[in-house]
Order: sequence, then structure tokens, then C-alpha cells
Amino acid sequence: MHRARNPLVPLFLTVCLDLVGFCILIPLMPYLALEFGASKSLVTGLNWSYSAAQLVMAPVWGRLSDRVGRRPVLLISIGGSVLSQMLFAGTQLWHGHLPPGSGLALLYVARIAAGAFAANFSTAQAYIADVTTPQNRAKGMGMLGAAFGVGFILGPALGGFLDRFGHAVPLLVAAALSALNLLSAAIALPETRRETSVPPREGRLAALRRGFASSLAPLLLLQFTIILAFSIMESTLALVVFDRFGWRASQVGRLFAFAGVVIVLLQGGLTGWLARRFGERALLLTGMLVEAAGMAAVPFAPAPGGIYASLGALAAGSGLCTPSLSSLLSRRAAASEQGGTLGFAASLGSLGRIAGPMWGGFAYDRFHYQTPYLSAAVVLLGSFVYAVFALDRSRTVSA
Repeated sequence: MHRARNPLVPLFLTVCLDLVGFCILIPLMPYLALEFGASKSLVTGLNWSYSAAQLVMAPVWGRLSDRVGRRPVLLISIGGSVLSQMLFAGTQLWHGHLPPGSGLALLYVARIAAGAFAANFSTAQAYIADVTTPQNRAKGMGMLGAAFGVGFILGPALGGFLDRFGHAVPLLVAAALSALNLLSAAIALPETRRETSVPPREGRLAALRRGFASSLAPLLLLQFTIILAFSIMESTLALVVFDRFGWRASQVGRLFAFAGVVIVLLQGGLTGWLARRFGERALLLTGMLVEAAGMAAVPFAPAPGGIYASLGALAAGSGLCTPSLSSLLSRRAAASEQGGTLGFAASLGSLGRIAGPMWGGFAYDRFHYQTPYLSAAVVLLGSFVYAVFALDRSRTVSA
């Protein structure tokens, strides 16, 4: 395909804008909830409620994209994101008129809606699968991961900077970016779904049984455990640096932006080459070890250099794991089931994002701030040992 007509370019821009708008909220979310009187567990509850909505909706969007196309699903979900961002902004515009309980409830409603519409990531992965070959699929998935990293660079930094003008300002900017994204996607994003036979729809439990009875089972289990570990960090990092060092939203934003830079450098420039040279399995195993080391170091790191170094290792490990795992999943799925398979895998990832923040908030409140991170490192090391024996050593898998 000619470079100028490459559909990955508008998809990259679409995902970037989507994630910048979403990531603006990351450094703000704990402080928004704390101002409404939330406990640590309720703060992290904003993360797992978001993921619960993704758990429900990811397979729905994936199967729908297999039937009606990738483009309409992406446009509908982006439009829904505009509405959820406006609801977030409303919690701050009406802040003086909302009792603490009502304000916190409205935050949860907005967060759940955002999760439901942001469950389109599996559709974007299916879009990648439509336009790549098995040999360059890891590179395509790495490009999608790089878009995620760009969102992590620009979003938290922009959110932290704009927060000095009041919480409502970054939230309104996020809504405006989502609206711009909807317009640009409607103009530039082509349809890529091939006309293939679509398998009959099956229930969630039937899909679960079939998935874990197939060759996908080890990859699906790793999808759950790896994301569980990462989400423990994602939901508690702002609390850790606030309690230990008194960092505010702007400093947390820069910290997440740094993690995004690491992810972009890996997934945007190195993942494709590394996958061709060493294979996705080797990248996945290496990524789990590096991420576990960074995770274990976070609660003991001195500020600021130690925090940045440990988070950099954690982000590097995640940057190796995510596209490798997505590529392996896609290459083992049938062409007519790309959206459904990746949507099902995204559901398991969402389940990890539910369990991770729930455990992280509970362990933070009940035990010690080090407990969530050490337990996440143990999960990653256990996943590494399992993957060594469960995944075959072949560098390629039949499409």
C-alpha cells in the first residue's frame, strides 16, 4: 500500500487524539475524588469502575466491528467519549452546588461512561490486523502502542499544566480534543474490514470456555495478569508520591509523561525490529522481567531521580509486553474473528484493571504503600515462569 494512502496514519492520529484527551485526566483524578471526600479505596474505585465498563463493552464493540465495520464503531465510541468528558467538566463547573456524595457519584457516572466508550481499543487492534500481514503485525501493534505512549506524554503533561487554572479547564480541553478527534476521524478514517464470513454470535460464558479451551489460553491468562500488575501501579502512583513527597497534579503529570516517552521510543521505533530479530515470545518474557524489577523498585525509590528511574524500567517492560502479546493473539485468531478475539482479550485486560485497583486501594489502606507494588512484582514474576513453560519457542505462528 502506498505510504500516502496507508490507513495506519489516520488510525494513529485518531488513537493519539483519543488518548491525549483521556490521559489529561490521569494526574487529576485522585485529587478530584479527594476533594469530594473520597477514601483511598474510593479513589482507586474510579479506576476499576472504568475497567468494569470496558469489561462489558470491549467484546460488544469488537463483535460489532466484525459485523458492521471498524469505522462506524470507532466513530460512535469517540462521540460517546465527548459526552463523558463534558460530564467530567460538569463535576467541576457545578462543584460549588454539589454535596460531596453527589459530586463523587457524578464522577463515578462519568468514569463508567468513559470506560464504556473507551473500550474501542480492541477495534483499533482489529483495524491493525486488517491492514497488516502476520510478519509485520507486531510492528503495526507497536505503532498502536506508540500512539498510546504519545497520549501518555502529552495528556498528563497538558493536564498538569492546565490544572493551575482550575480543575475545569483541563477537563473542558479534553472534551474539545475529543470533539476534534470525532471530526478528523469522520473525514480521514477509511474502512478496512474485509468481506469475510462472520461466525454466529455466542454468549460471554461460551466465548470464555472456548477461548480457554483453545491455543489462546496461555496468552489470555497472561493478558489478565500483566495488566493486573500494571493497573496496580497506575491507580496508586499519584497517592504514593503525594503521601511520600507531597507531589501535586503537575508533578504527577510530568511523571506519567516521562513513562509515555519511554513507551513511544520502544513501541514506535524498536518493537518491530526486535520482534523480527528475536520473536514476540522473547520480547514478552524480557518485558515481564524488566517490568517486575521496576515495579519492585518504585516504593523504595528516593525522589525524584529514583522514582523516574524505576518508573522508566516499568514503562520499558510494559512497552515490550503489550505489542508482543497483542501480536501473538492476533496471529492465532481467524481472520473473521479478529475483532471478537481481541475484544475478548481486552475484556480480560479490563478484568485485570478491575482487580488491580481494588487490591491496590485495599492494600494501600490496610497494610502499607509498599504492599501493592511488591505484590504486583510477584504477579509478574509468576507470569514469567508460567510463560516460559506455556508458550512454545517458535518465533512465528501460523496466521
